[in-house]
Amino acid sequence: MGWAAAAVLAAVAIALGVKVWLLRRGAKALRLDLAQKLREDTNTLLSLPCRDKELRRLASSLNEELRLLRKERLRCQQGDKELKEAVVNVSHDLRTPLTALSGYVELLKGEALSPAGQRYLAQIEDRAQAMKAMTEELFRYSLASEEESLTLEPVDLRAAVEEALLSFYAALEQRGIAPQITLPEDPVVRQLDRAALSRVLGNILTNALKYSAGDLAVTLTQEGRLVFSNLAPDLDPVSAGRLFDRFYTVESSRQSTGLGLSIARLLTERMGGAITASWEEGRLRVEAVFPG
Repeated sequence: MGWAAAAVLAAVAIALGVKVWLLRRGAKALRLDLAQKLREDTNTLLSLPCRDKELRRLASSLNEELRLLRKERLRCQQGDKELKEAVVNVSHDLRTPLTALSGYVELLKGEALSPAGQRYLAQIEDRAQAMKAMTEELFRYSLASEEESLTLEPVDLRAAVEEALLSFYAALEQRGIAPQITLPEDPVVRQLDRAALSRVLGNILTNALKYSAGDLAVTLTQEGRLVFSNLAPDLDPVSAGRLFDRFYTVESSRQSTGLGLSIARLLTERMGGAITASWEEGRLRVEAVFPG
């Protein structure tokens, strides 16, 4: 009887072991399959290599959640597409009346106006130019957010930074900013889209001009780490962290759409890089990394 009981217990233990192994295998397969389905844009559902009823019920529940998730994803994608199209259309439609307005402003400049009229005309011209700049920024953001492929080619980051700083020389000089520039001696070559990189650097420098209290430090390392740092008393850690949010602006920059750094982040990430902003001890630090 002792041997028989031992044999029964051994058989039960083996059966339980096999059952546990099958459950673990099924749970692992379910976990891996779920992770794959979440990564891919596919309509296939989860499948199981075992017949355990509870695991199959779990898979059925997860499949239902996947269906709902895909439905919401499609709805969001459609809404995002419609929003982008609306922004492009509005930006395009605003260009014509703004161009006409600027033309009439130029005509009025040749007329004899009172000092008050000249002052009002200057305000109209300033507001019209601000509207044109914001409309153009909206249009550029819509284009940057499109999923069209970029043309990646070997680009020297060091030379691109030098060119960007030269293009902003007049604006920096007007603000009395003499940038402190630290660049490596050797070229820093990365696979990038030349036009997209130029826009990223331009938007970062525009942001630095917007918030700088009179200084700017630019550092590029051989590893592809690019840092722009400047005094920014109007910011704080919270507002600095939100600079990449779409349409976010601080009180001192009401004329901006708040899309400049959003565009920079979109393009940087599409080129395989990363960009962050931080604020500490009164200094804003915008860091872009382009790994080799």
